[in-house]
Amino acid sequence: MFEIKSIFVRLSLFILLLTLPNALFANFDFNANCLRAYQNIFELKLNTAKALIANEKKVNPNNSIIPLLENYIDYFHLLTTESKTDFDQLKDNKSKRLDQIEGDDKNSPYYLYAQAEINLQWALIRGRYGEYFAAAREIKKANGLLQENSKKFPGFHLNSKGLGVINAFLGNLPDGMLKSTLATFGIKGNLQTGMNMLDNLAENLPKSTYEPFYEEVVFYYAFVLNDIAHSPNAYQKTMKYTARMADSSLLKAYLQAAVCAKTGHNAEAIQILQNRPSGNYYSPFPYLDLLLGKALLNKLDLSATSYFNKFLQQNKGVNYIKDTNLHLAWAALLKGDTGAYSAFVNKIKNSGYLFQEKDKQALSEANGPKPDLTLLKARLLFDGGYDTKGIAVLSEKKPEDFSAGRDRTEYYYRLGRLYDDIGKDDMALTNYQLAINSGKQLKYYFAANAALQMGKVYEKQKNIPKAKESFNTAIQMKNHEYESSIETQAKAGLNRIK
Repeated sequence: MFEIKSIFVRLSLFILLLTLPNALFANFDFNANCLRAYQNIFELKLNTAKALIANEKKVNPNNSIIPLLENYIDYFHLLTTESKTDFDQLKDNKSKRLDQIEGDDKNSPYYLYAQAEINLQWALIRGRYGEYFAAAREIKKANGLLQENSKKFPGFHLNSKGLGVINAFLGNLPDGMLKSTLATFGIKGNLQTGMNMLDNLAENLPKSTYEPFYEEVVFYYAFVLNDIAHSPNAYQKTMKYTARMADSSLLKAYLQAAVCAKTGHNAEAIQILQNRPSGNYYSPFPYLDLLLGKALLNKLDLSATSYFNKFLQQNKGVNYIKDTNLHLAWAALLKGDTGAYSAFVNKIKNSGYLFQEKDKQALSEANGPKPDLTLLKARLLFDGGYDTKGIAVLSEKKPEDFSAGRDRTEYYYRLGRLYDDIGKDDMALTNYQLAINSGKQLKYYFAANAALQMGKVYEKQKNIPKAKESFNTAIQMKNHEYESSIETQAKAGLNRIK
């Protein structure tokens, strides 16, 4: 009787293991120790994760989950430090990790999945440093591996995570070197398909045995909503899905603060960043000080400068240096210190790099005329979601107070954005049209983006002919700032209203 009971218990345990995502498939052992390391990675406690992985290497050196976890650590280290030096040193790890995995159990759902993840992570990092051909090749590889894995293991839900990111990324990629390179490989994506895949995972993963991978899905989904799709639902969905993440997660604080800052929930962004988890357990993340500085400056709080300076002191990376100096220049203007403004403009021109779009735009603005103080205040207040204050600032002026061309176009554009934000569609549309009329021949983005925003207003009103006309107007304008991004969003608008 005891022997029969023992056999039944062992059989039940075996069946249970087969139903879990971390089943012991040969040397792909996503065991409790690896799971703890994975969870620490997604709280940005990378040193703790490294210690757990080192222990796993001693106990189970042939576990092919180890190279995947090590790649996650490199990925988040590079995201948080922005270090080009570390990127150049660490990228050689990719091939060694893939070699270890490729020699393992081909019957595990993690076999192709782990290879795809490593390729996709390096592709996303390479894109930040202009290595577009290598990134395109890795995206193609990751896509093929995940497609094959979906056929072999249709019940392995993690396939949808990478495929969702790839679809969204490729489906809304601005024209440029990366898009043209991917086109040569014949890879296409669909933004809505990718978003649906990620939304489905975020909604249903907590109810499944794949629940431990929830934070990673939310990390990618928030990135897609906020940075790729520019979704009107970015704030609501990011806050909804990150609510389940532990308050001890620095990644949670980053995701929430980033979406709050970008969607006009400025006070909430400040609160999150000022109360974010801290301590030696967490990896350095200087960008969060820059984000806090920007949020404070959006409410015209000049204490922002201390956070900009802290970022510049602690930052070991190559990105956002010009962008930070631009914000310091603006703070100097708000103080009335034109000498300091000029000094920061010189720093923009002579320091930092041009990998990121923000830094390219900072250099463009440094090479342009000094911003009008009223328009600068309105710009910052709009970015922070302080629409009533922004309108009040602009209401003290008339269009004739601004020189024809750049400043007058920006005046109309800023009013349009502010009225749009508070739901006064007629006032918004009137000012958007004035911005288009005033600036359609200029190199500045105001007129083209006004046309894009007009399209969105008409789309919301279900006035399809006018929406189509406005999106096409945005596409037809050429040789201006953010041309590729604005055109991509306008084309996405046309696809939505088909």
